[in-house]
Amino acid sequence: MRVCVLYCAKDNNDNRLKELASKMAEGLSSKGHIVEIVDMNLEMGKIISFFDYVVVISCATGYFSKNIPTNVSKFLKAAGTVSGKRCSCYISKNCGRKARVLQTLMRTMESEGMYLKVSDILPNGNYAYAVGSRLHVESGLKE
Repeated sequence: MRVCVLYCAKDNNDNRLKELASKMAEGLSSKGHIVEIVDMNLEMGKIISFFDYVVVISCATGYFSKNIPTNVSKFLKAAGTVSGKRCSCYISKNCGRKARVLQTLMRTMESEGMYLKVSDILPNGNYAYAVGSRLHVESGLKE
């Protein structure tokens, strides 16, 4: 299946989310899926309609903030038909209000009509690899 791993850091020089996204992609590709990593800050306007599953990784805009970067909602609005798309969302653990940040990300994705299956907090790259290798991507429909 075709899987898209989207990540959006609060600034362009944040390599932590890039590492989490690459480890998640490694875990997903170990199960035989075709994975593409997309930086939402750099590739605004990319169409993700042809992917079967979408993984979104983000972070908070500040340590005590509950907000996510505004590029997440802008990217999802311009990403083509994402309504009804099966997806999962994750945040990095480097913020103070993890539950509120995750809730904000889930609300943003569900407002675009995405069908959220899994959400979690990623503490490090090894955990991201483990989550990616155990993520149930198949829809259960016979193709």
